[in-house]
Amino acid sequence: MQTIEAIIDPNGNIRPLEPINIAETRRAIITILDAEESAVTKISDEELEAAYIQMAQDEEREREAHEWAEATIGDVSDETR
Repeated sequence: MQTIEAIIDPNGNIRPLEPINIAETRRAIITILDAEESAVTKISDEELEAAYIQMAQDEEREREAHEWAEATIGDVSDETR
């Protein structure tokens, strides 16, 4: 089990503050802390875009993210409405 600090924006986008290295797809539990202005690092849209571009260049991480997303969609599609 690992604990990873991250920032979650109002749209639900999660930005880890450190690299996440796992060998296979894993489930996660997310705990949203009370807002503390001093604890949140303010970044510009340009910095955020550059970080997403950098993450997208990590082919292994992108493959794992794709596998996780596909598994999640599969789980949801099995739910009764």
